[in-house]
Amino acid sequence: MGAVPKRRISKARAGRRRSHLALRADHLVTCPQCGAPVRPHHVCLSCGTYRGTAVIEIKEE
Repeated sequence: MGAVPKRRISKARAGRRRSHLALRADHLVTCPQCGAPVRPHHVCLSCGTYRGTAVIEIKEE
């Protein structure tokens, strides 16, 4: 037989354990080139620049 809890874990105790599991919204900053919202330290997907340098080529539709 495996391990079985001797007593029921209360809602408060379970909630305290799960307090770190909440999801957080992504932090966004504005791109200095085009002004689009971008995640920090990531390439802008609308203009393709990172820290003022063109890194990827964006296809215009």
